[in-house]
Amino acid sequence: MNKKWFFLLVVVLPFFSTAQKPDIIPQPVSLVTGNGSFVIDENTTITFNQSDNDLSKAVNYFNDHIQHISGYRLKYNQKQGKIIRMKTEPTEDVGPEGYLLDVAPDAITITANDKRGIFYAMQTLFQVLPQIRTNGPLEVPAMTVKDYPRFQWRGLHLDVSRHFFGPDFVKRYIDLLSQYKFNTFHWHLTDDQGWRIEIKKYPNLTKTGAWRVDKNNLIWGDRPQAKAGEKPTYGGYFTREEVKDIVRYAAERNITIVPEIEMPGHSAAAIASYPYLSCSQKPQLPMTGGNYKNISSNYCAGNDSVFSFLQDVLTEVFQLFPSKFIHVGGDEVDKTDWKNCPKCQKRMKEEGLKNEEELQSYFMKRMEKFISANNRRMIGWDEILEGGLAPGATVMSWRGEAGGIAAAKMGHDVVMTPGNPLYFDHYQGDPALEPFGIGGFNTLKRVYTYDPVPKELNKEQAKHILGAQANLWAEFIKSAVHAQYMVLPRMVALSEIVWSPKEDRDWDSFNKRLQTHFKSFDQRGLVYSKGNFRVEITPVAKDGKLTAELSTEIYNGEIHYTTDGTEPSTRSPKYNSTPIPIEKTTTIKAITVSQGKNQSVVPASQTFAIHKAIGRDVQYTNPVSPYYMADGPNSLTDGIRGTEAIGRYWHGFSGKDMIATIDLGSEQDVSSISLGCLQHARDWIMMPQWVKFEVSDNGVNFTEVQTVKNDVSPYEQQSTIKDFTANFSTRKARFVRVTAKTIDGLPKGHPGEGKPGWIFVDEIMVN
Repeated sequence: MNKKWFFLLVVVLPFFSTAQKPDIIPQPVSLVTGNGSFVIDENTTITFNQSDNDLSKAVNYFNDHIQHISGYRLKYNQKQGKIIRMKTEPTEDVGPEGYLLDVAPDAITITANDKRGIFYAMQTLFQVLPQIRTNGPLEVPAMTVKDYPRFQWRGLHLDVSRHFFGPDFVKRYIDLLSQYKFNTFHWHLTDDQGWRIEIKKYPNLTKTGAWRVDKNNLIWGDRPQAKAGEKPTYGGYFTREEVKDIVRYAAERNITIVPEIEMPGHSAAAIASYPYLSCSQKPQLPMTGGNYKNISSNYCAGNDSVFSFLQDVLTEVFQLFPSKFIHVGGDEVDKTDWKNCPKCQKRMKEEGLKNEEELQSYFMKRMEKFISANNRRMIGWDEILEGGLAPGATVMSWRGEAGGIAAAKMGHDVVMTPGNPLYFDHYQGDPALEPFGIGGFNTLKRVYTYDPVPKELNKEQAKHILGAQANLWAEFIKSAVHAQYMVLPRMVALSEIVWSPKEDRDWDSFNKRLQTHFKSFDQRGLVYSKGNFRVEITPVAKDGKLTAELSTEIYNGEIHYTTDGTEPSTRSPKYNSTPIPIEKTTTIKAITVSQGKNQSVVPASQTFAIHKAIGRDVQYTNPVSPYYMADGPNSLTDGIRGTEAIGRYWHGFSGKDMIATIDLGSEQDVSSISLGCLQHARDWIMMPQWVKFEVSDNGVNFTEVQTVKNDVSPYEQQSTIKDFTANFSTRKARFVRVTAKTIDGLPKGHPGEGKPGWIFVDEIMVN
């Protein structure tokens, strides 16, 4: 065993007295403490069936750890000394991965249906043993545990394509998963910016596709493309032998590796290696970042040699990975090349396909047949639903929950991994204090309070939810240290979501138990986020009144605040859980105080703009995208203005006009109406063509007061916020209607040229 990484194999925490309930994460189904403790010493013996090879490996793993922290090795199947029994035998009510653990002063007994349960019981024991080498006793508090997982898919993802993380880090990552009883590692091995797995039949995939010109000094989306003659020095790949070793390493820790080979999109690295795979068949250099101008990133769906290539690649993948699931991507396919490709159009005509969405479905169904013929199951991102889902496919729902809900209702299995809150490349603390990232805001508490089973599913449909996983995309994560920081401690929260019973989950209990694990991280030198110290300022708009609620995720944290715009301190008023009334334009600033110290380097700040529509209900003709709901249905009347952070305070509409109607509650004098809009062209968010403002006294017959045209260029690349404002002679009105006209299509030269864009809107202000 590699002693260098053994230190990271298990979570081992400070000594617990028998008076304390162990701070186990994920929380067991049942844990009852007893009297006294079991002391492990050099005379302790482990009894087990040595003819069971899998069990023997698990016992050796346990003994390696005991030796690491004590210096001595336990004996096997001896008659003297205290006994640790490990038994695999039919065990009711715990399932294939569950276990029974009984710790008494004279013996520890672990019983499970197979070695998986034995292994997870070991992880529970490791959490109550000393962390570092000690000359003191190895004391395990007396307890009785019955434990088993809620979900069969408990996963974490790692993108090694955007930045290459080598075998040692991948093993450490697997170690972290195993500590918290995860059982699936989703290994994202190919993408536009890097091909990371050796394929013998196609050596150029790693000779060319695994290396790119180093532009790491620039932001991902601003990196210029490589030029002829520039030397590609940045990258790497996993040899077949390294893959085999990592697969074996993971299997010893009860972790199945699900490999992802992207198709039909996100394939620029493969096309750079073999240009005949694209529609244009033109040579191109490996991508340096997020600049897709004149880059082919889709396989040609009309070229049979593409399918031969992919079948050859997957055949070698099957040889390396025993996983029954093979991930094929299927997301974010820009179908522009297919629309202009004679081969793709011929394929559509021959197969009777009505559009390019159905062509993508044809592509995925054809690959699913090949995967199924090799006794594997295809899994892909929720875009594989478009045009029709392959019969045996499993859906990984990332664009919110809608794709997963639709698939489950169709009878397909689903893994939930919505961007909010399970994208771990998003910020987990105050962005002002965090390493620079892609954006978004998924805090520890947001992760912990997520439930993978949508309320829209009935009991039978819910059975198709296999579980959940978090994804770590690496565009903005260049180092192993940064990657570790982004998953810790959020993966610990996820472990309890997918393992522990829903009804037993409690944020305060988890937060308290987590403090012990933080100590373990510190002692082991692990890099992790110490929490979201930013105060959450939440508007509550109801019945024409506006209040603000303040909250912090920090354990035993206090909130101190001001409402006059001054900087708060530990001497400022303490928030006492009573919402703060907002009756005039107000700026709230707040800090988190822990252990008597201000922990917020930059205070949270929120200005509330008071106007006549505050707190009023908003009715939409076209629904708000479920991916951009801001603070809920009344976000346009909560007094909060949007910022350049696109994930907060904006309602999004994709390819549809925004038509919002507000009932002011009574007839009012109105002379001004405005709507805030955002343009963020890189994310396909564009200004509306125009905004029309109308008023009414009955909510049926509306009179236009003004239409304001857009004057922001569609080619403006800088993030831009614009207020469309109508000023007019004062008139009486009870109802206000605002229409924002979507663009006809993204502008020429845009990566999504001709496709529908997004409209992002914030406050409708009525004065």
